[in-house]
Amino acid sequence: MTVIGDAMNALESQIAVVTGAARGAGEAIARRLASMGAHVLLVARSVDQLHRVGEDIVRSGGAASVFPCDLTNAAAVAELGETITKEHKRCDILVNNAAVGLEGKFLHDITPEEWDVIFDTNVRGPYLMIRALAPLMIAARSGHIINISSLAGRNPLPKGAAYAASKWGLNGLTYSVAEELRQYNVRVSAVAPGSINTDFADHSGRGAASGKDPKKKLQPEDIATVVATLVTQPPQCFISEVLMRPTQKP
Repeated sequence: MTVIGDAMNALESQIAVVTGAARGAGEAIARRLASMGAHVLLVARSVDQLHRVGEDIVRSGGAASVFPCDLTNAAAVAELGETITKEHKRCDILVNNAAVGLEGKFLHDITPEEWDVIFDTNVRGPYLMIRALAPLMIAARSGHIINISSLAGRNPLPKGAAYAASKWGLNGLTYSVAEELRQYNVRVSAVAPGSINTDFADHSGRGAASGKDPKKKLQPEDIATVVATLVTQPPQCFISEVLMRPTQKP
């Protein structure tokens, strides 16, 4: 894929916030944005992993700061937004990547507590992050919000109904917020990948045990490449949705 403007310093002086940045696609996205000149704010619960990623980015010549945060905690996310506003005074890019799945279960076997964890992370988390940081973009009349969804948000997913429902919900949130914010020149997009080669369970909910060939899955860097494209679009347009599938079925 040819990435528009994906080069050193294409995002110079920009602030990019990436959730779920401690591993997998979030880590790859953070590294890519840092390589393009953005100061990346790494958000996740895994403190040690966050520091590892941040230190690697800095050693590579990039700029990164670590912000441990539980995205299911409304007060913690509000405090995070206040800290970013105070310390950086801007947010040019927000990538809502953090998500959780669930080992394959029929819907009637899922407890209300398990349901709440999935929706609190996959839908409420992005809402809280947008609530905290969109005002900075509105004030600047500029910004990108990218929600990492899933092909499960467009297709039936047996033994994954709660996860699929959360991603359908995230899609609805994304498209609606895009209409709310476009008047402020803030572009909101959804990226919907299929199976990614990470430690996150695949769409069957069975993770590595599914027997899928990891080499045929999408790689975390593939998601990062699409995000790089979205944040370097010409100013007169925006891509509202990207569907990603492996070339060969794993």
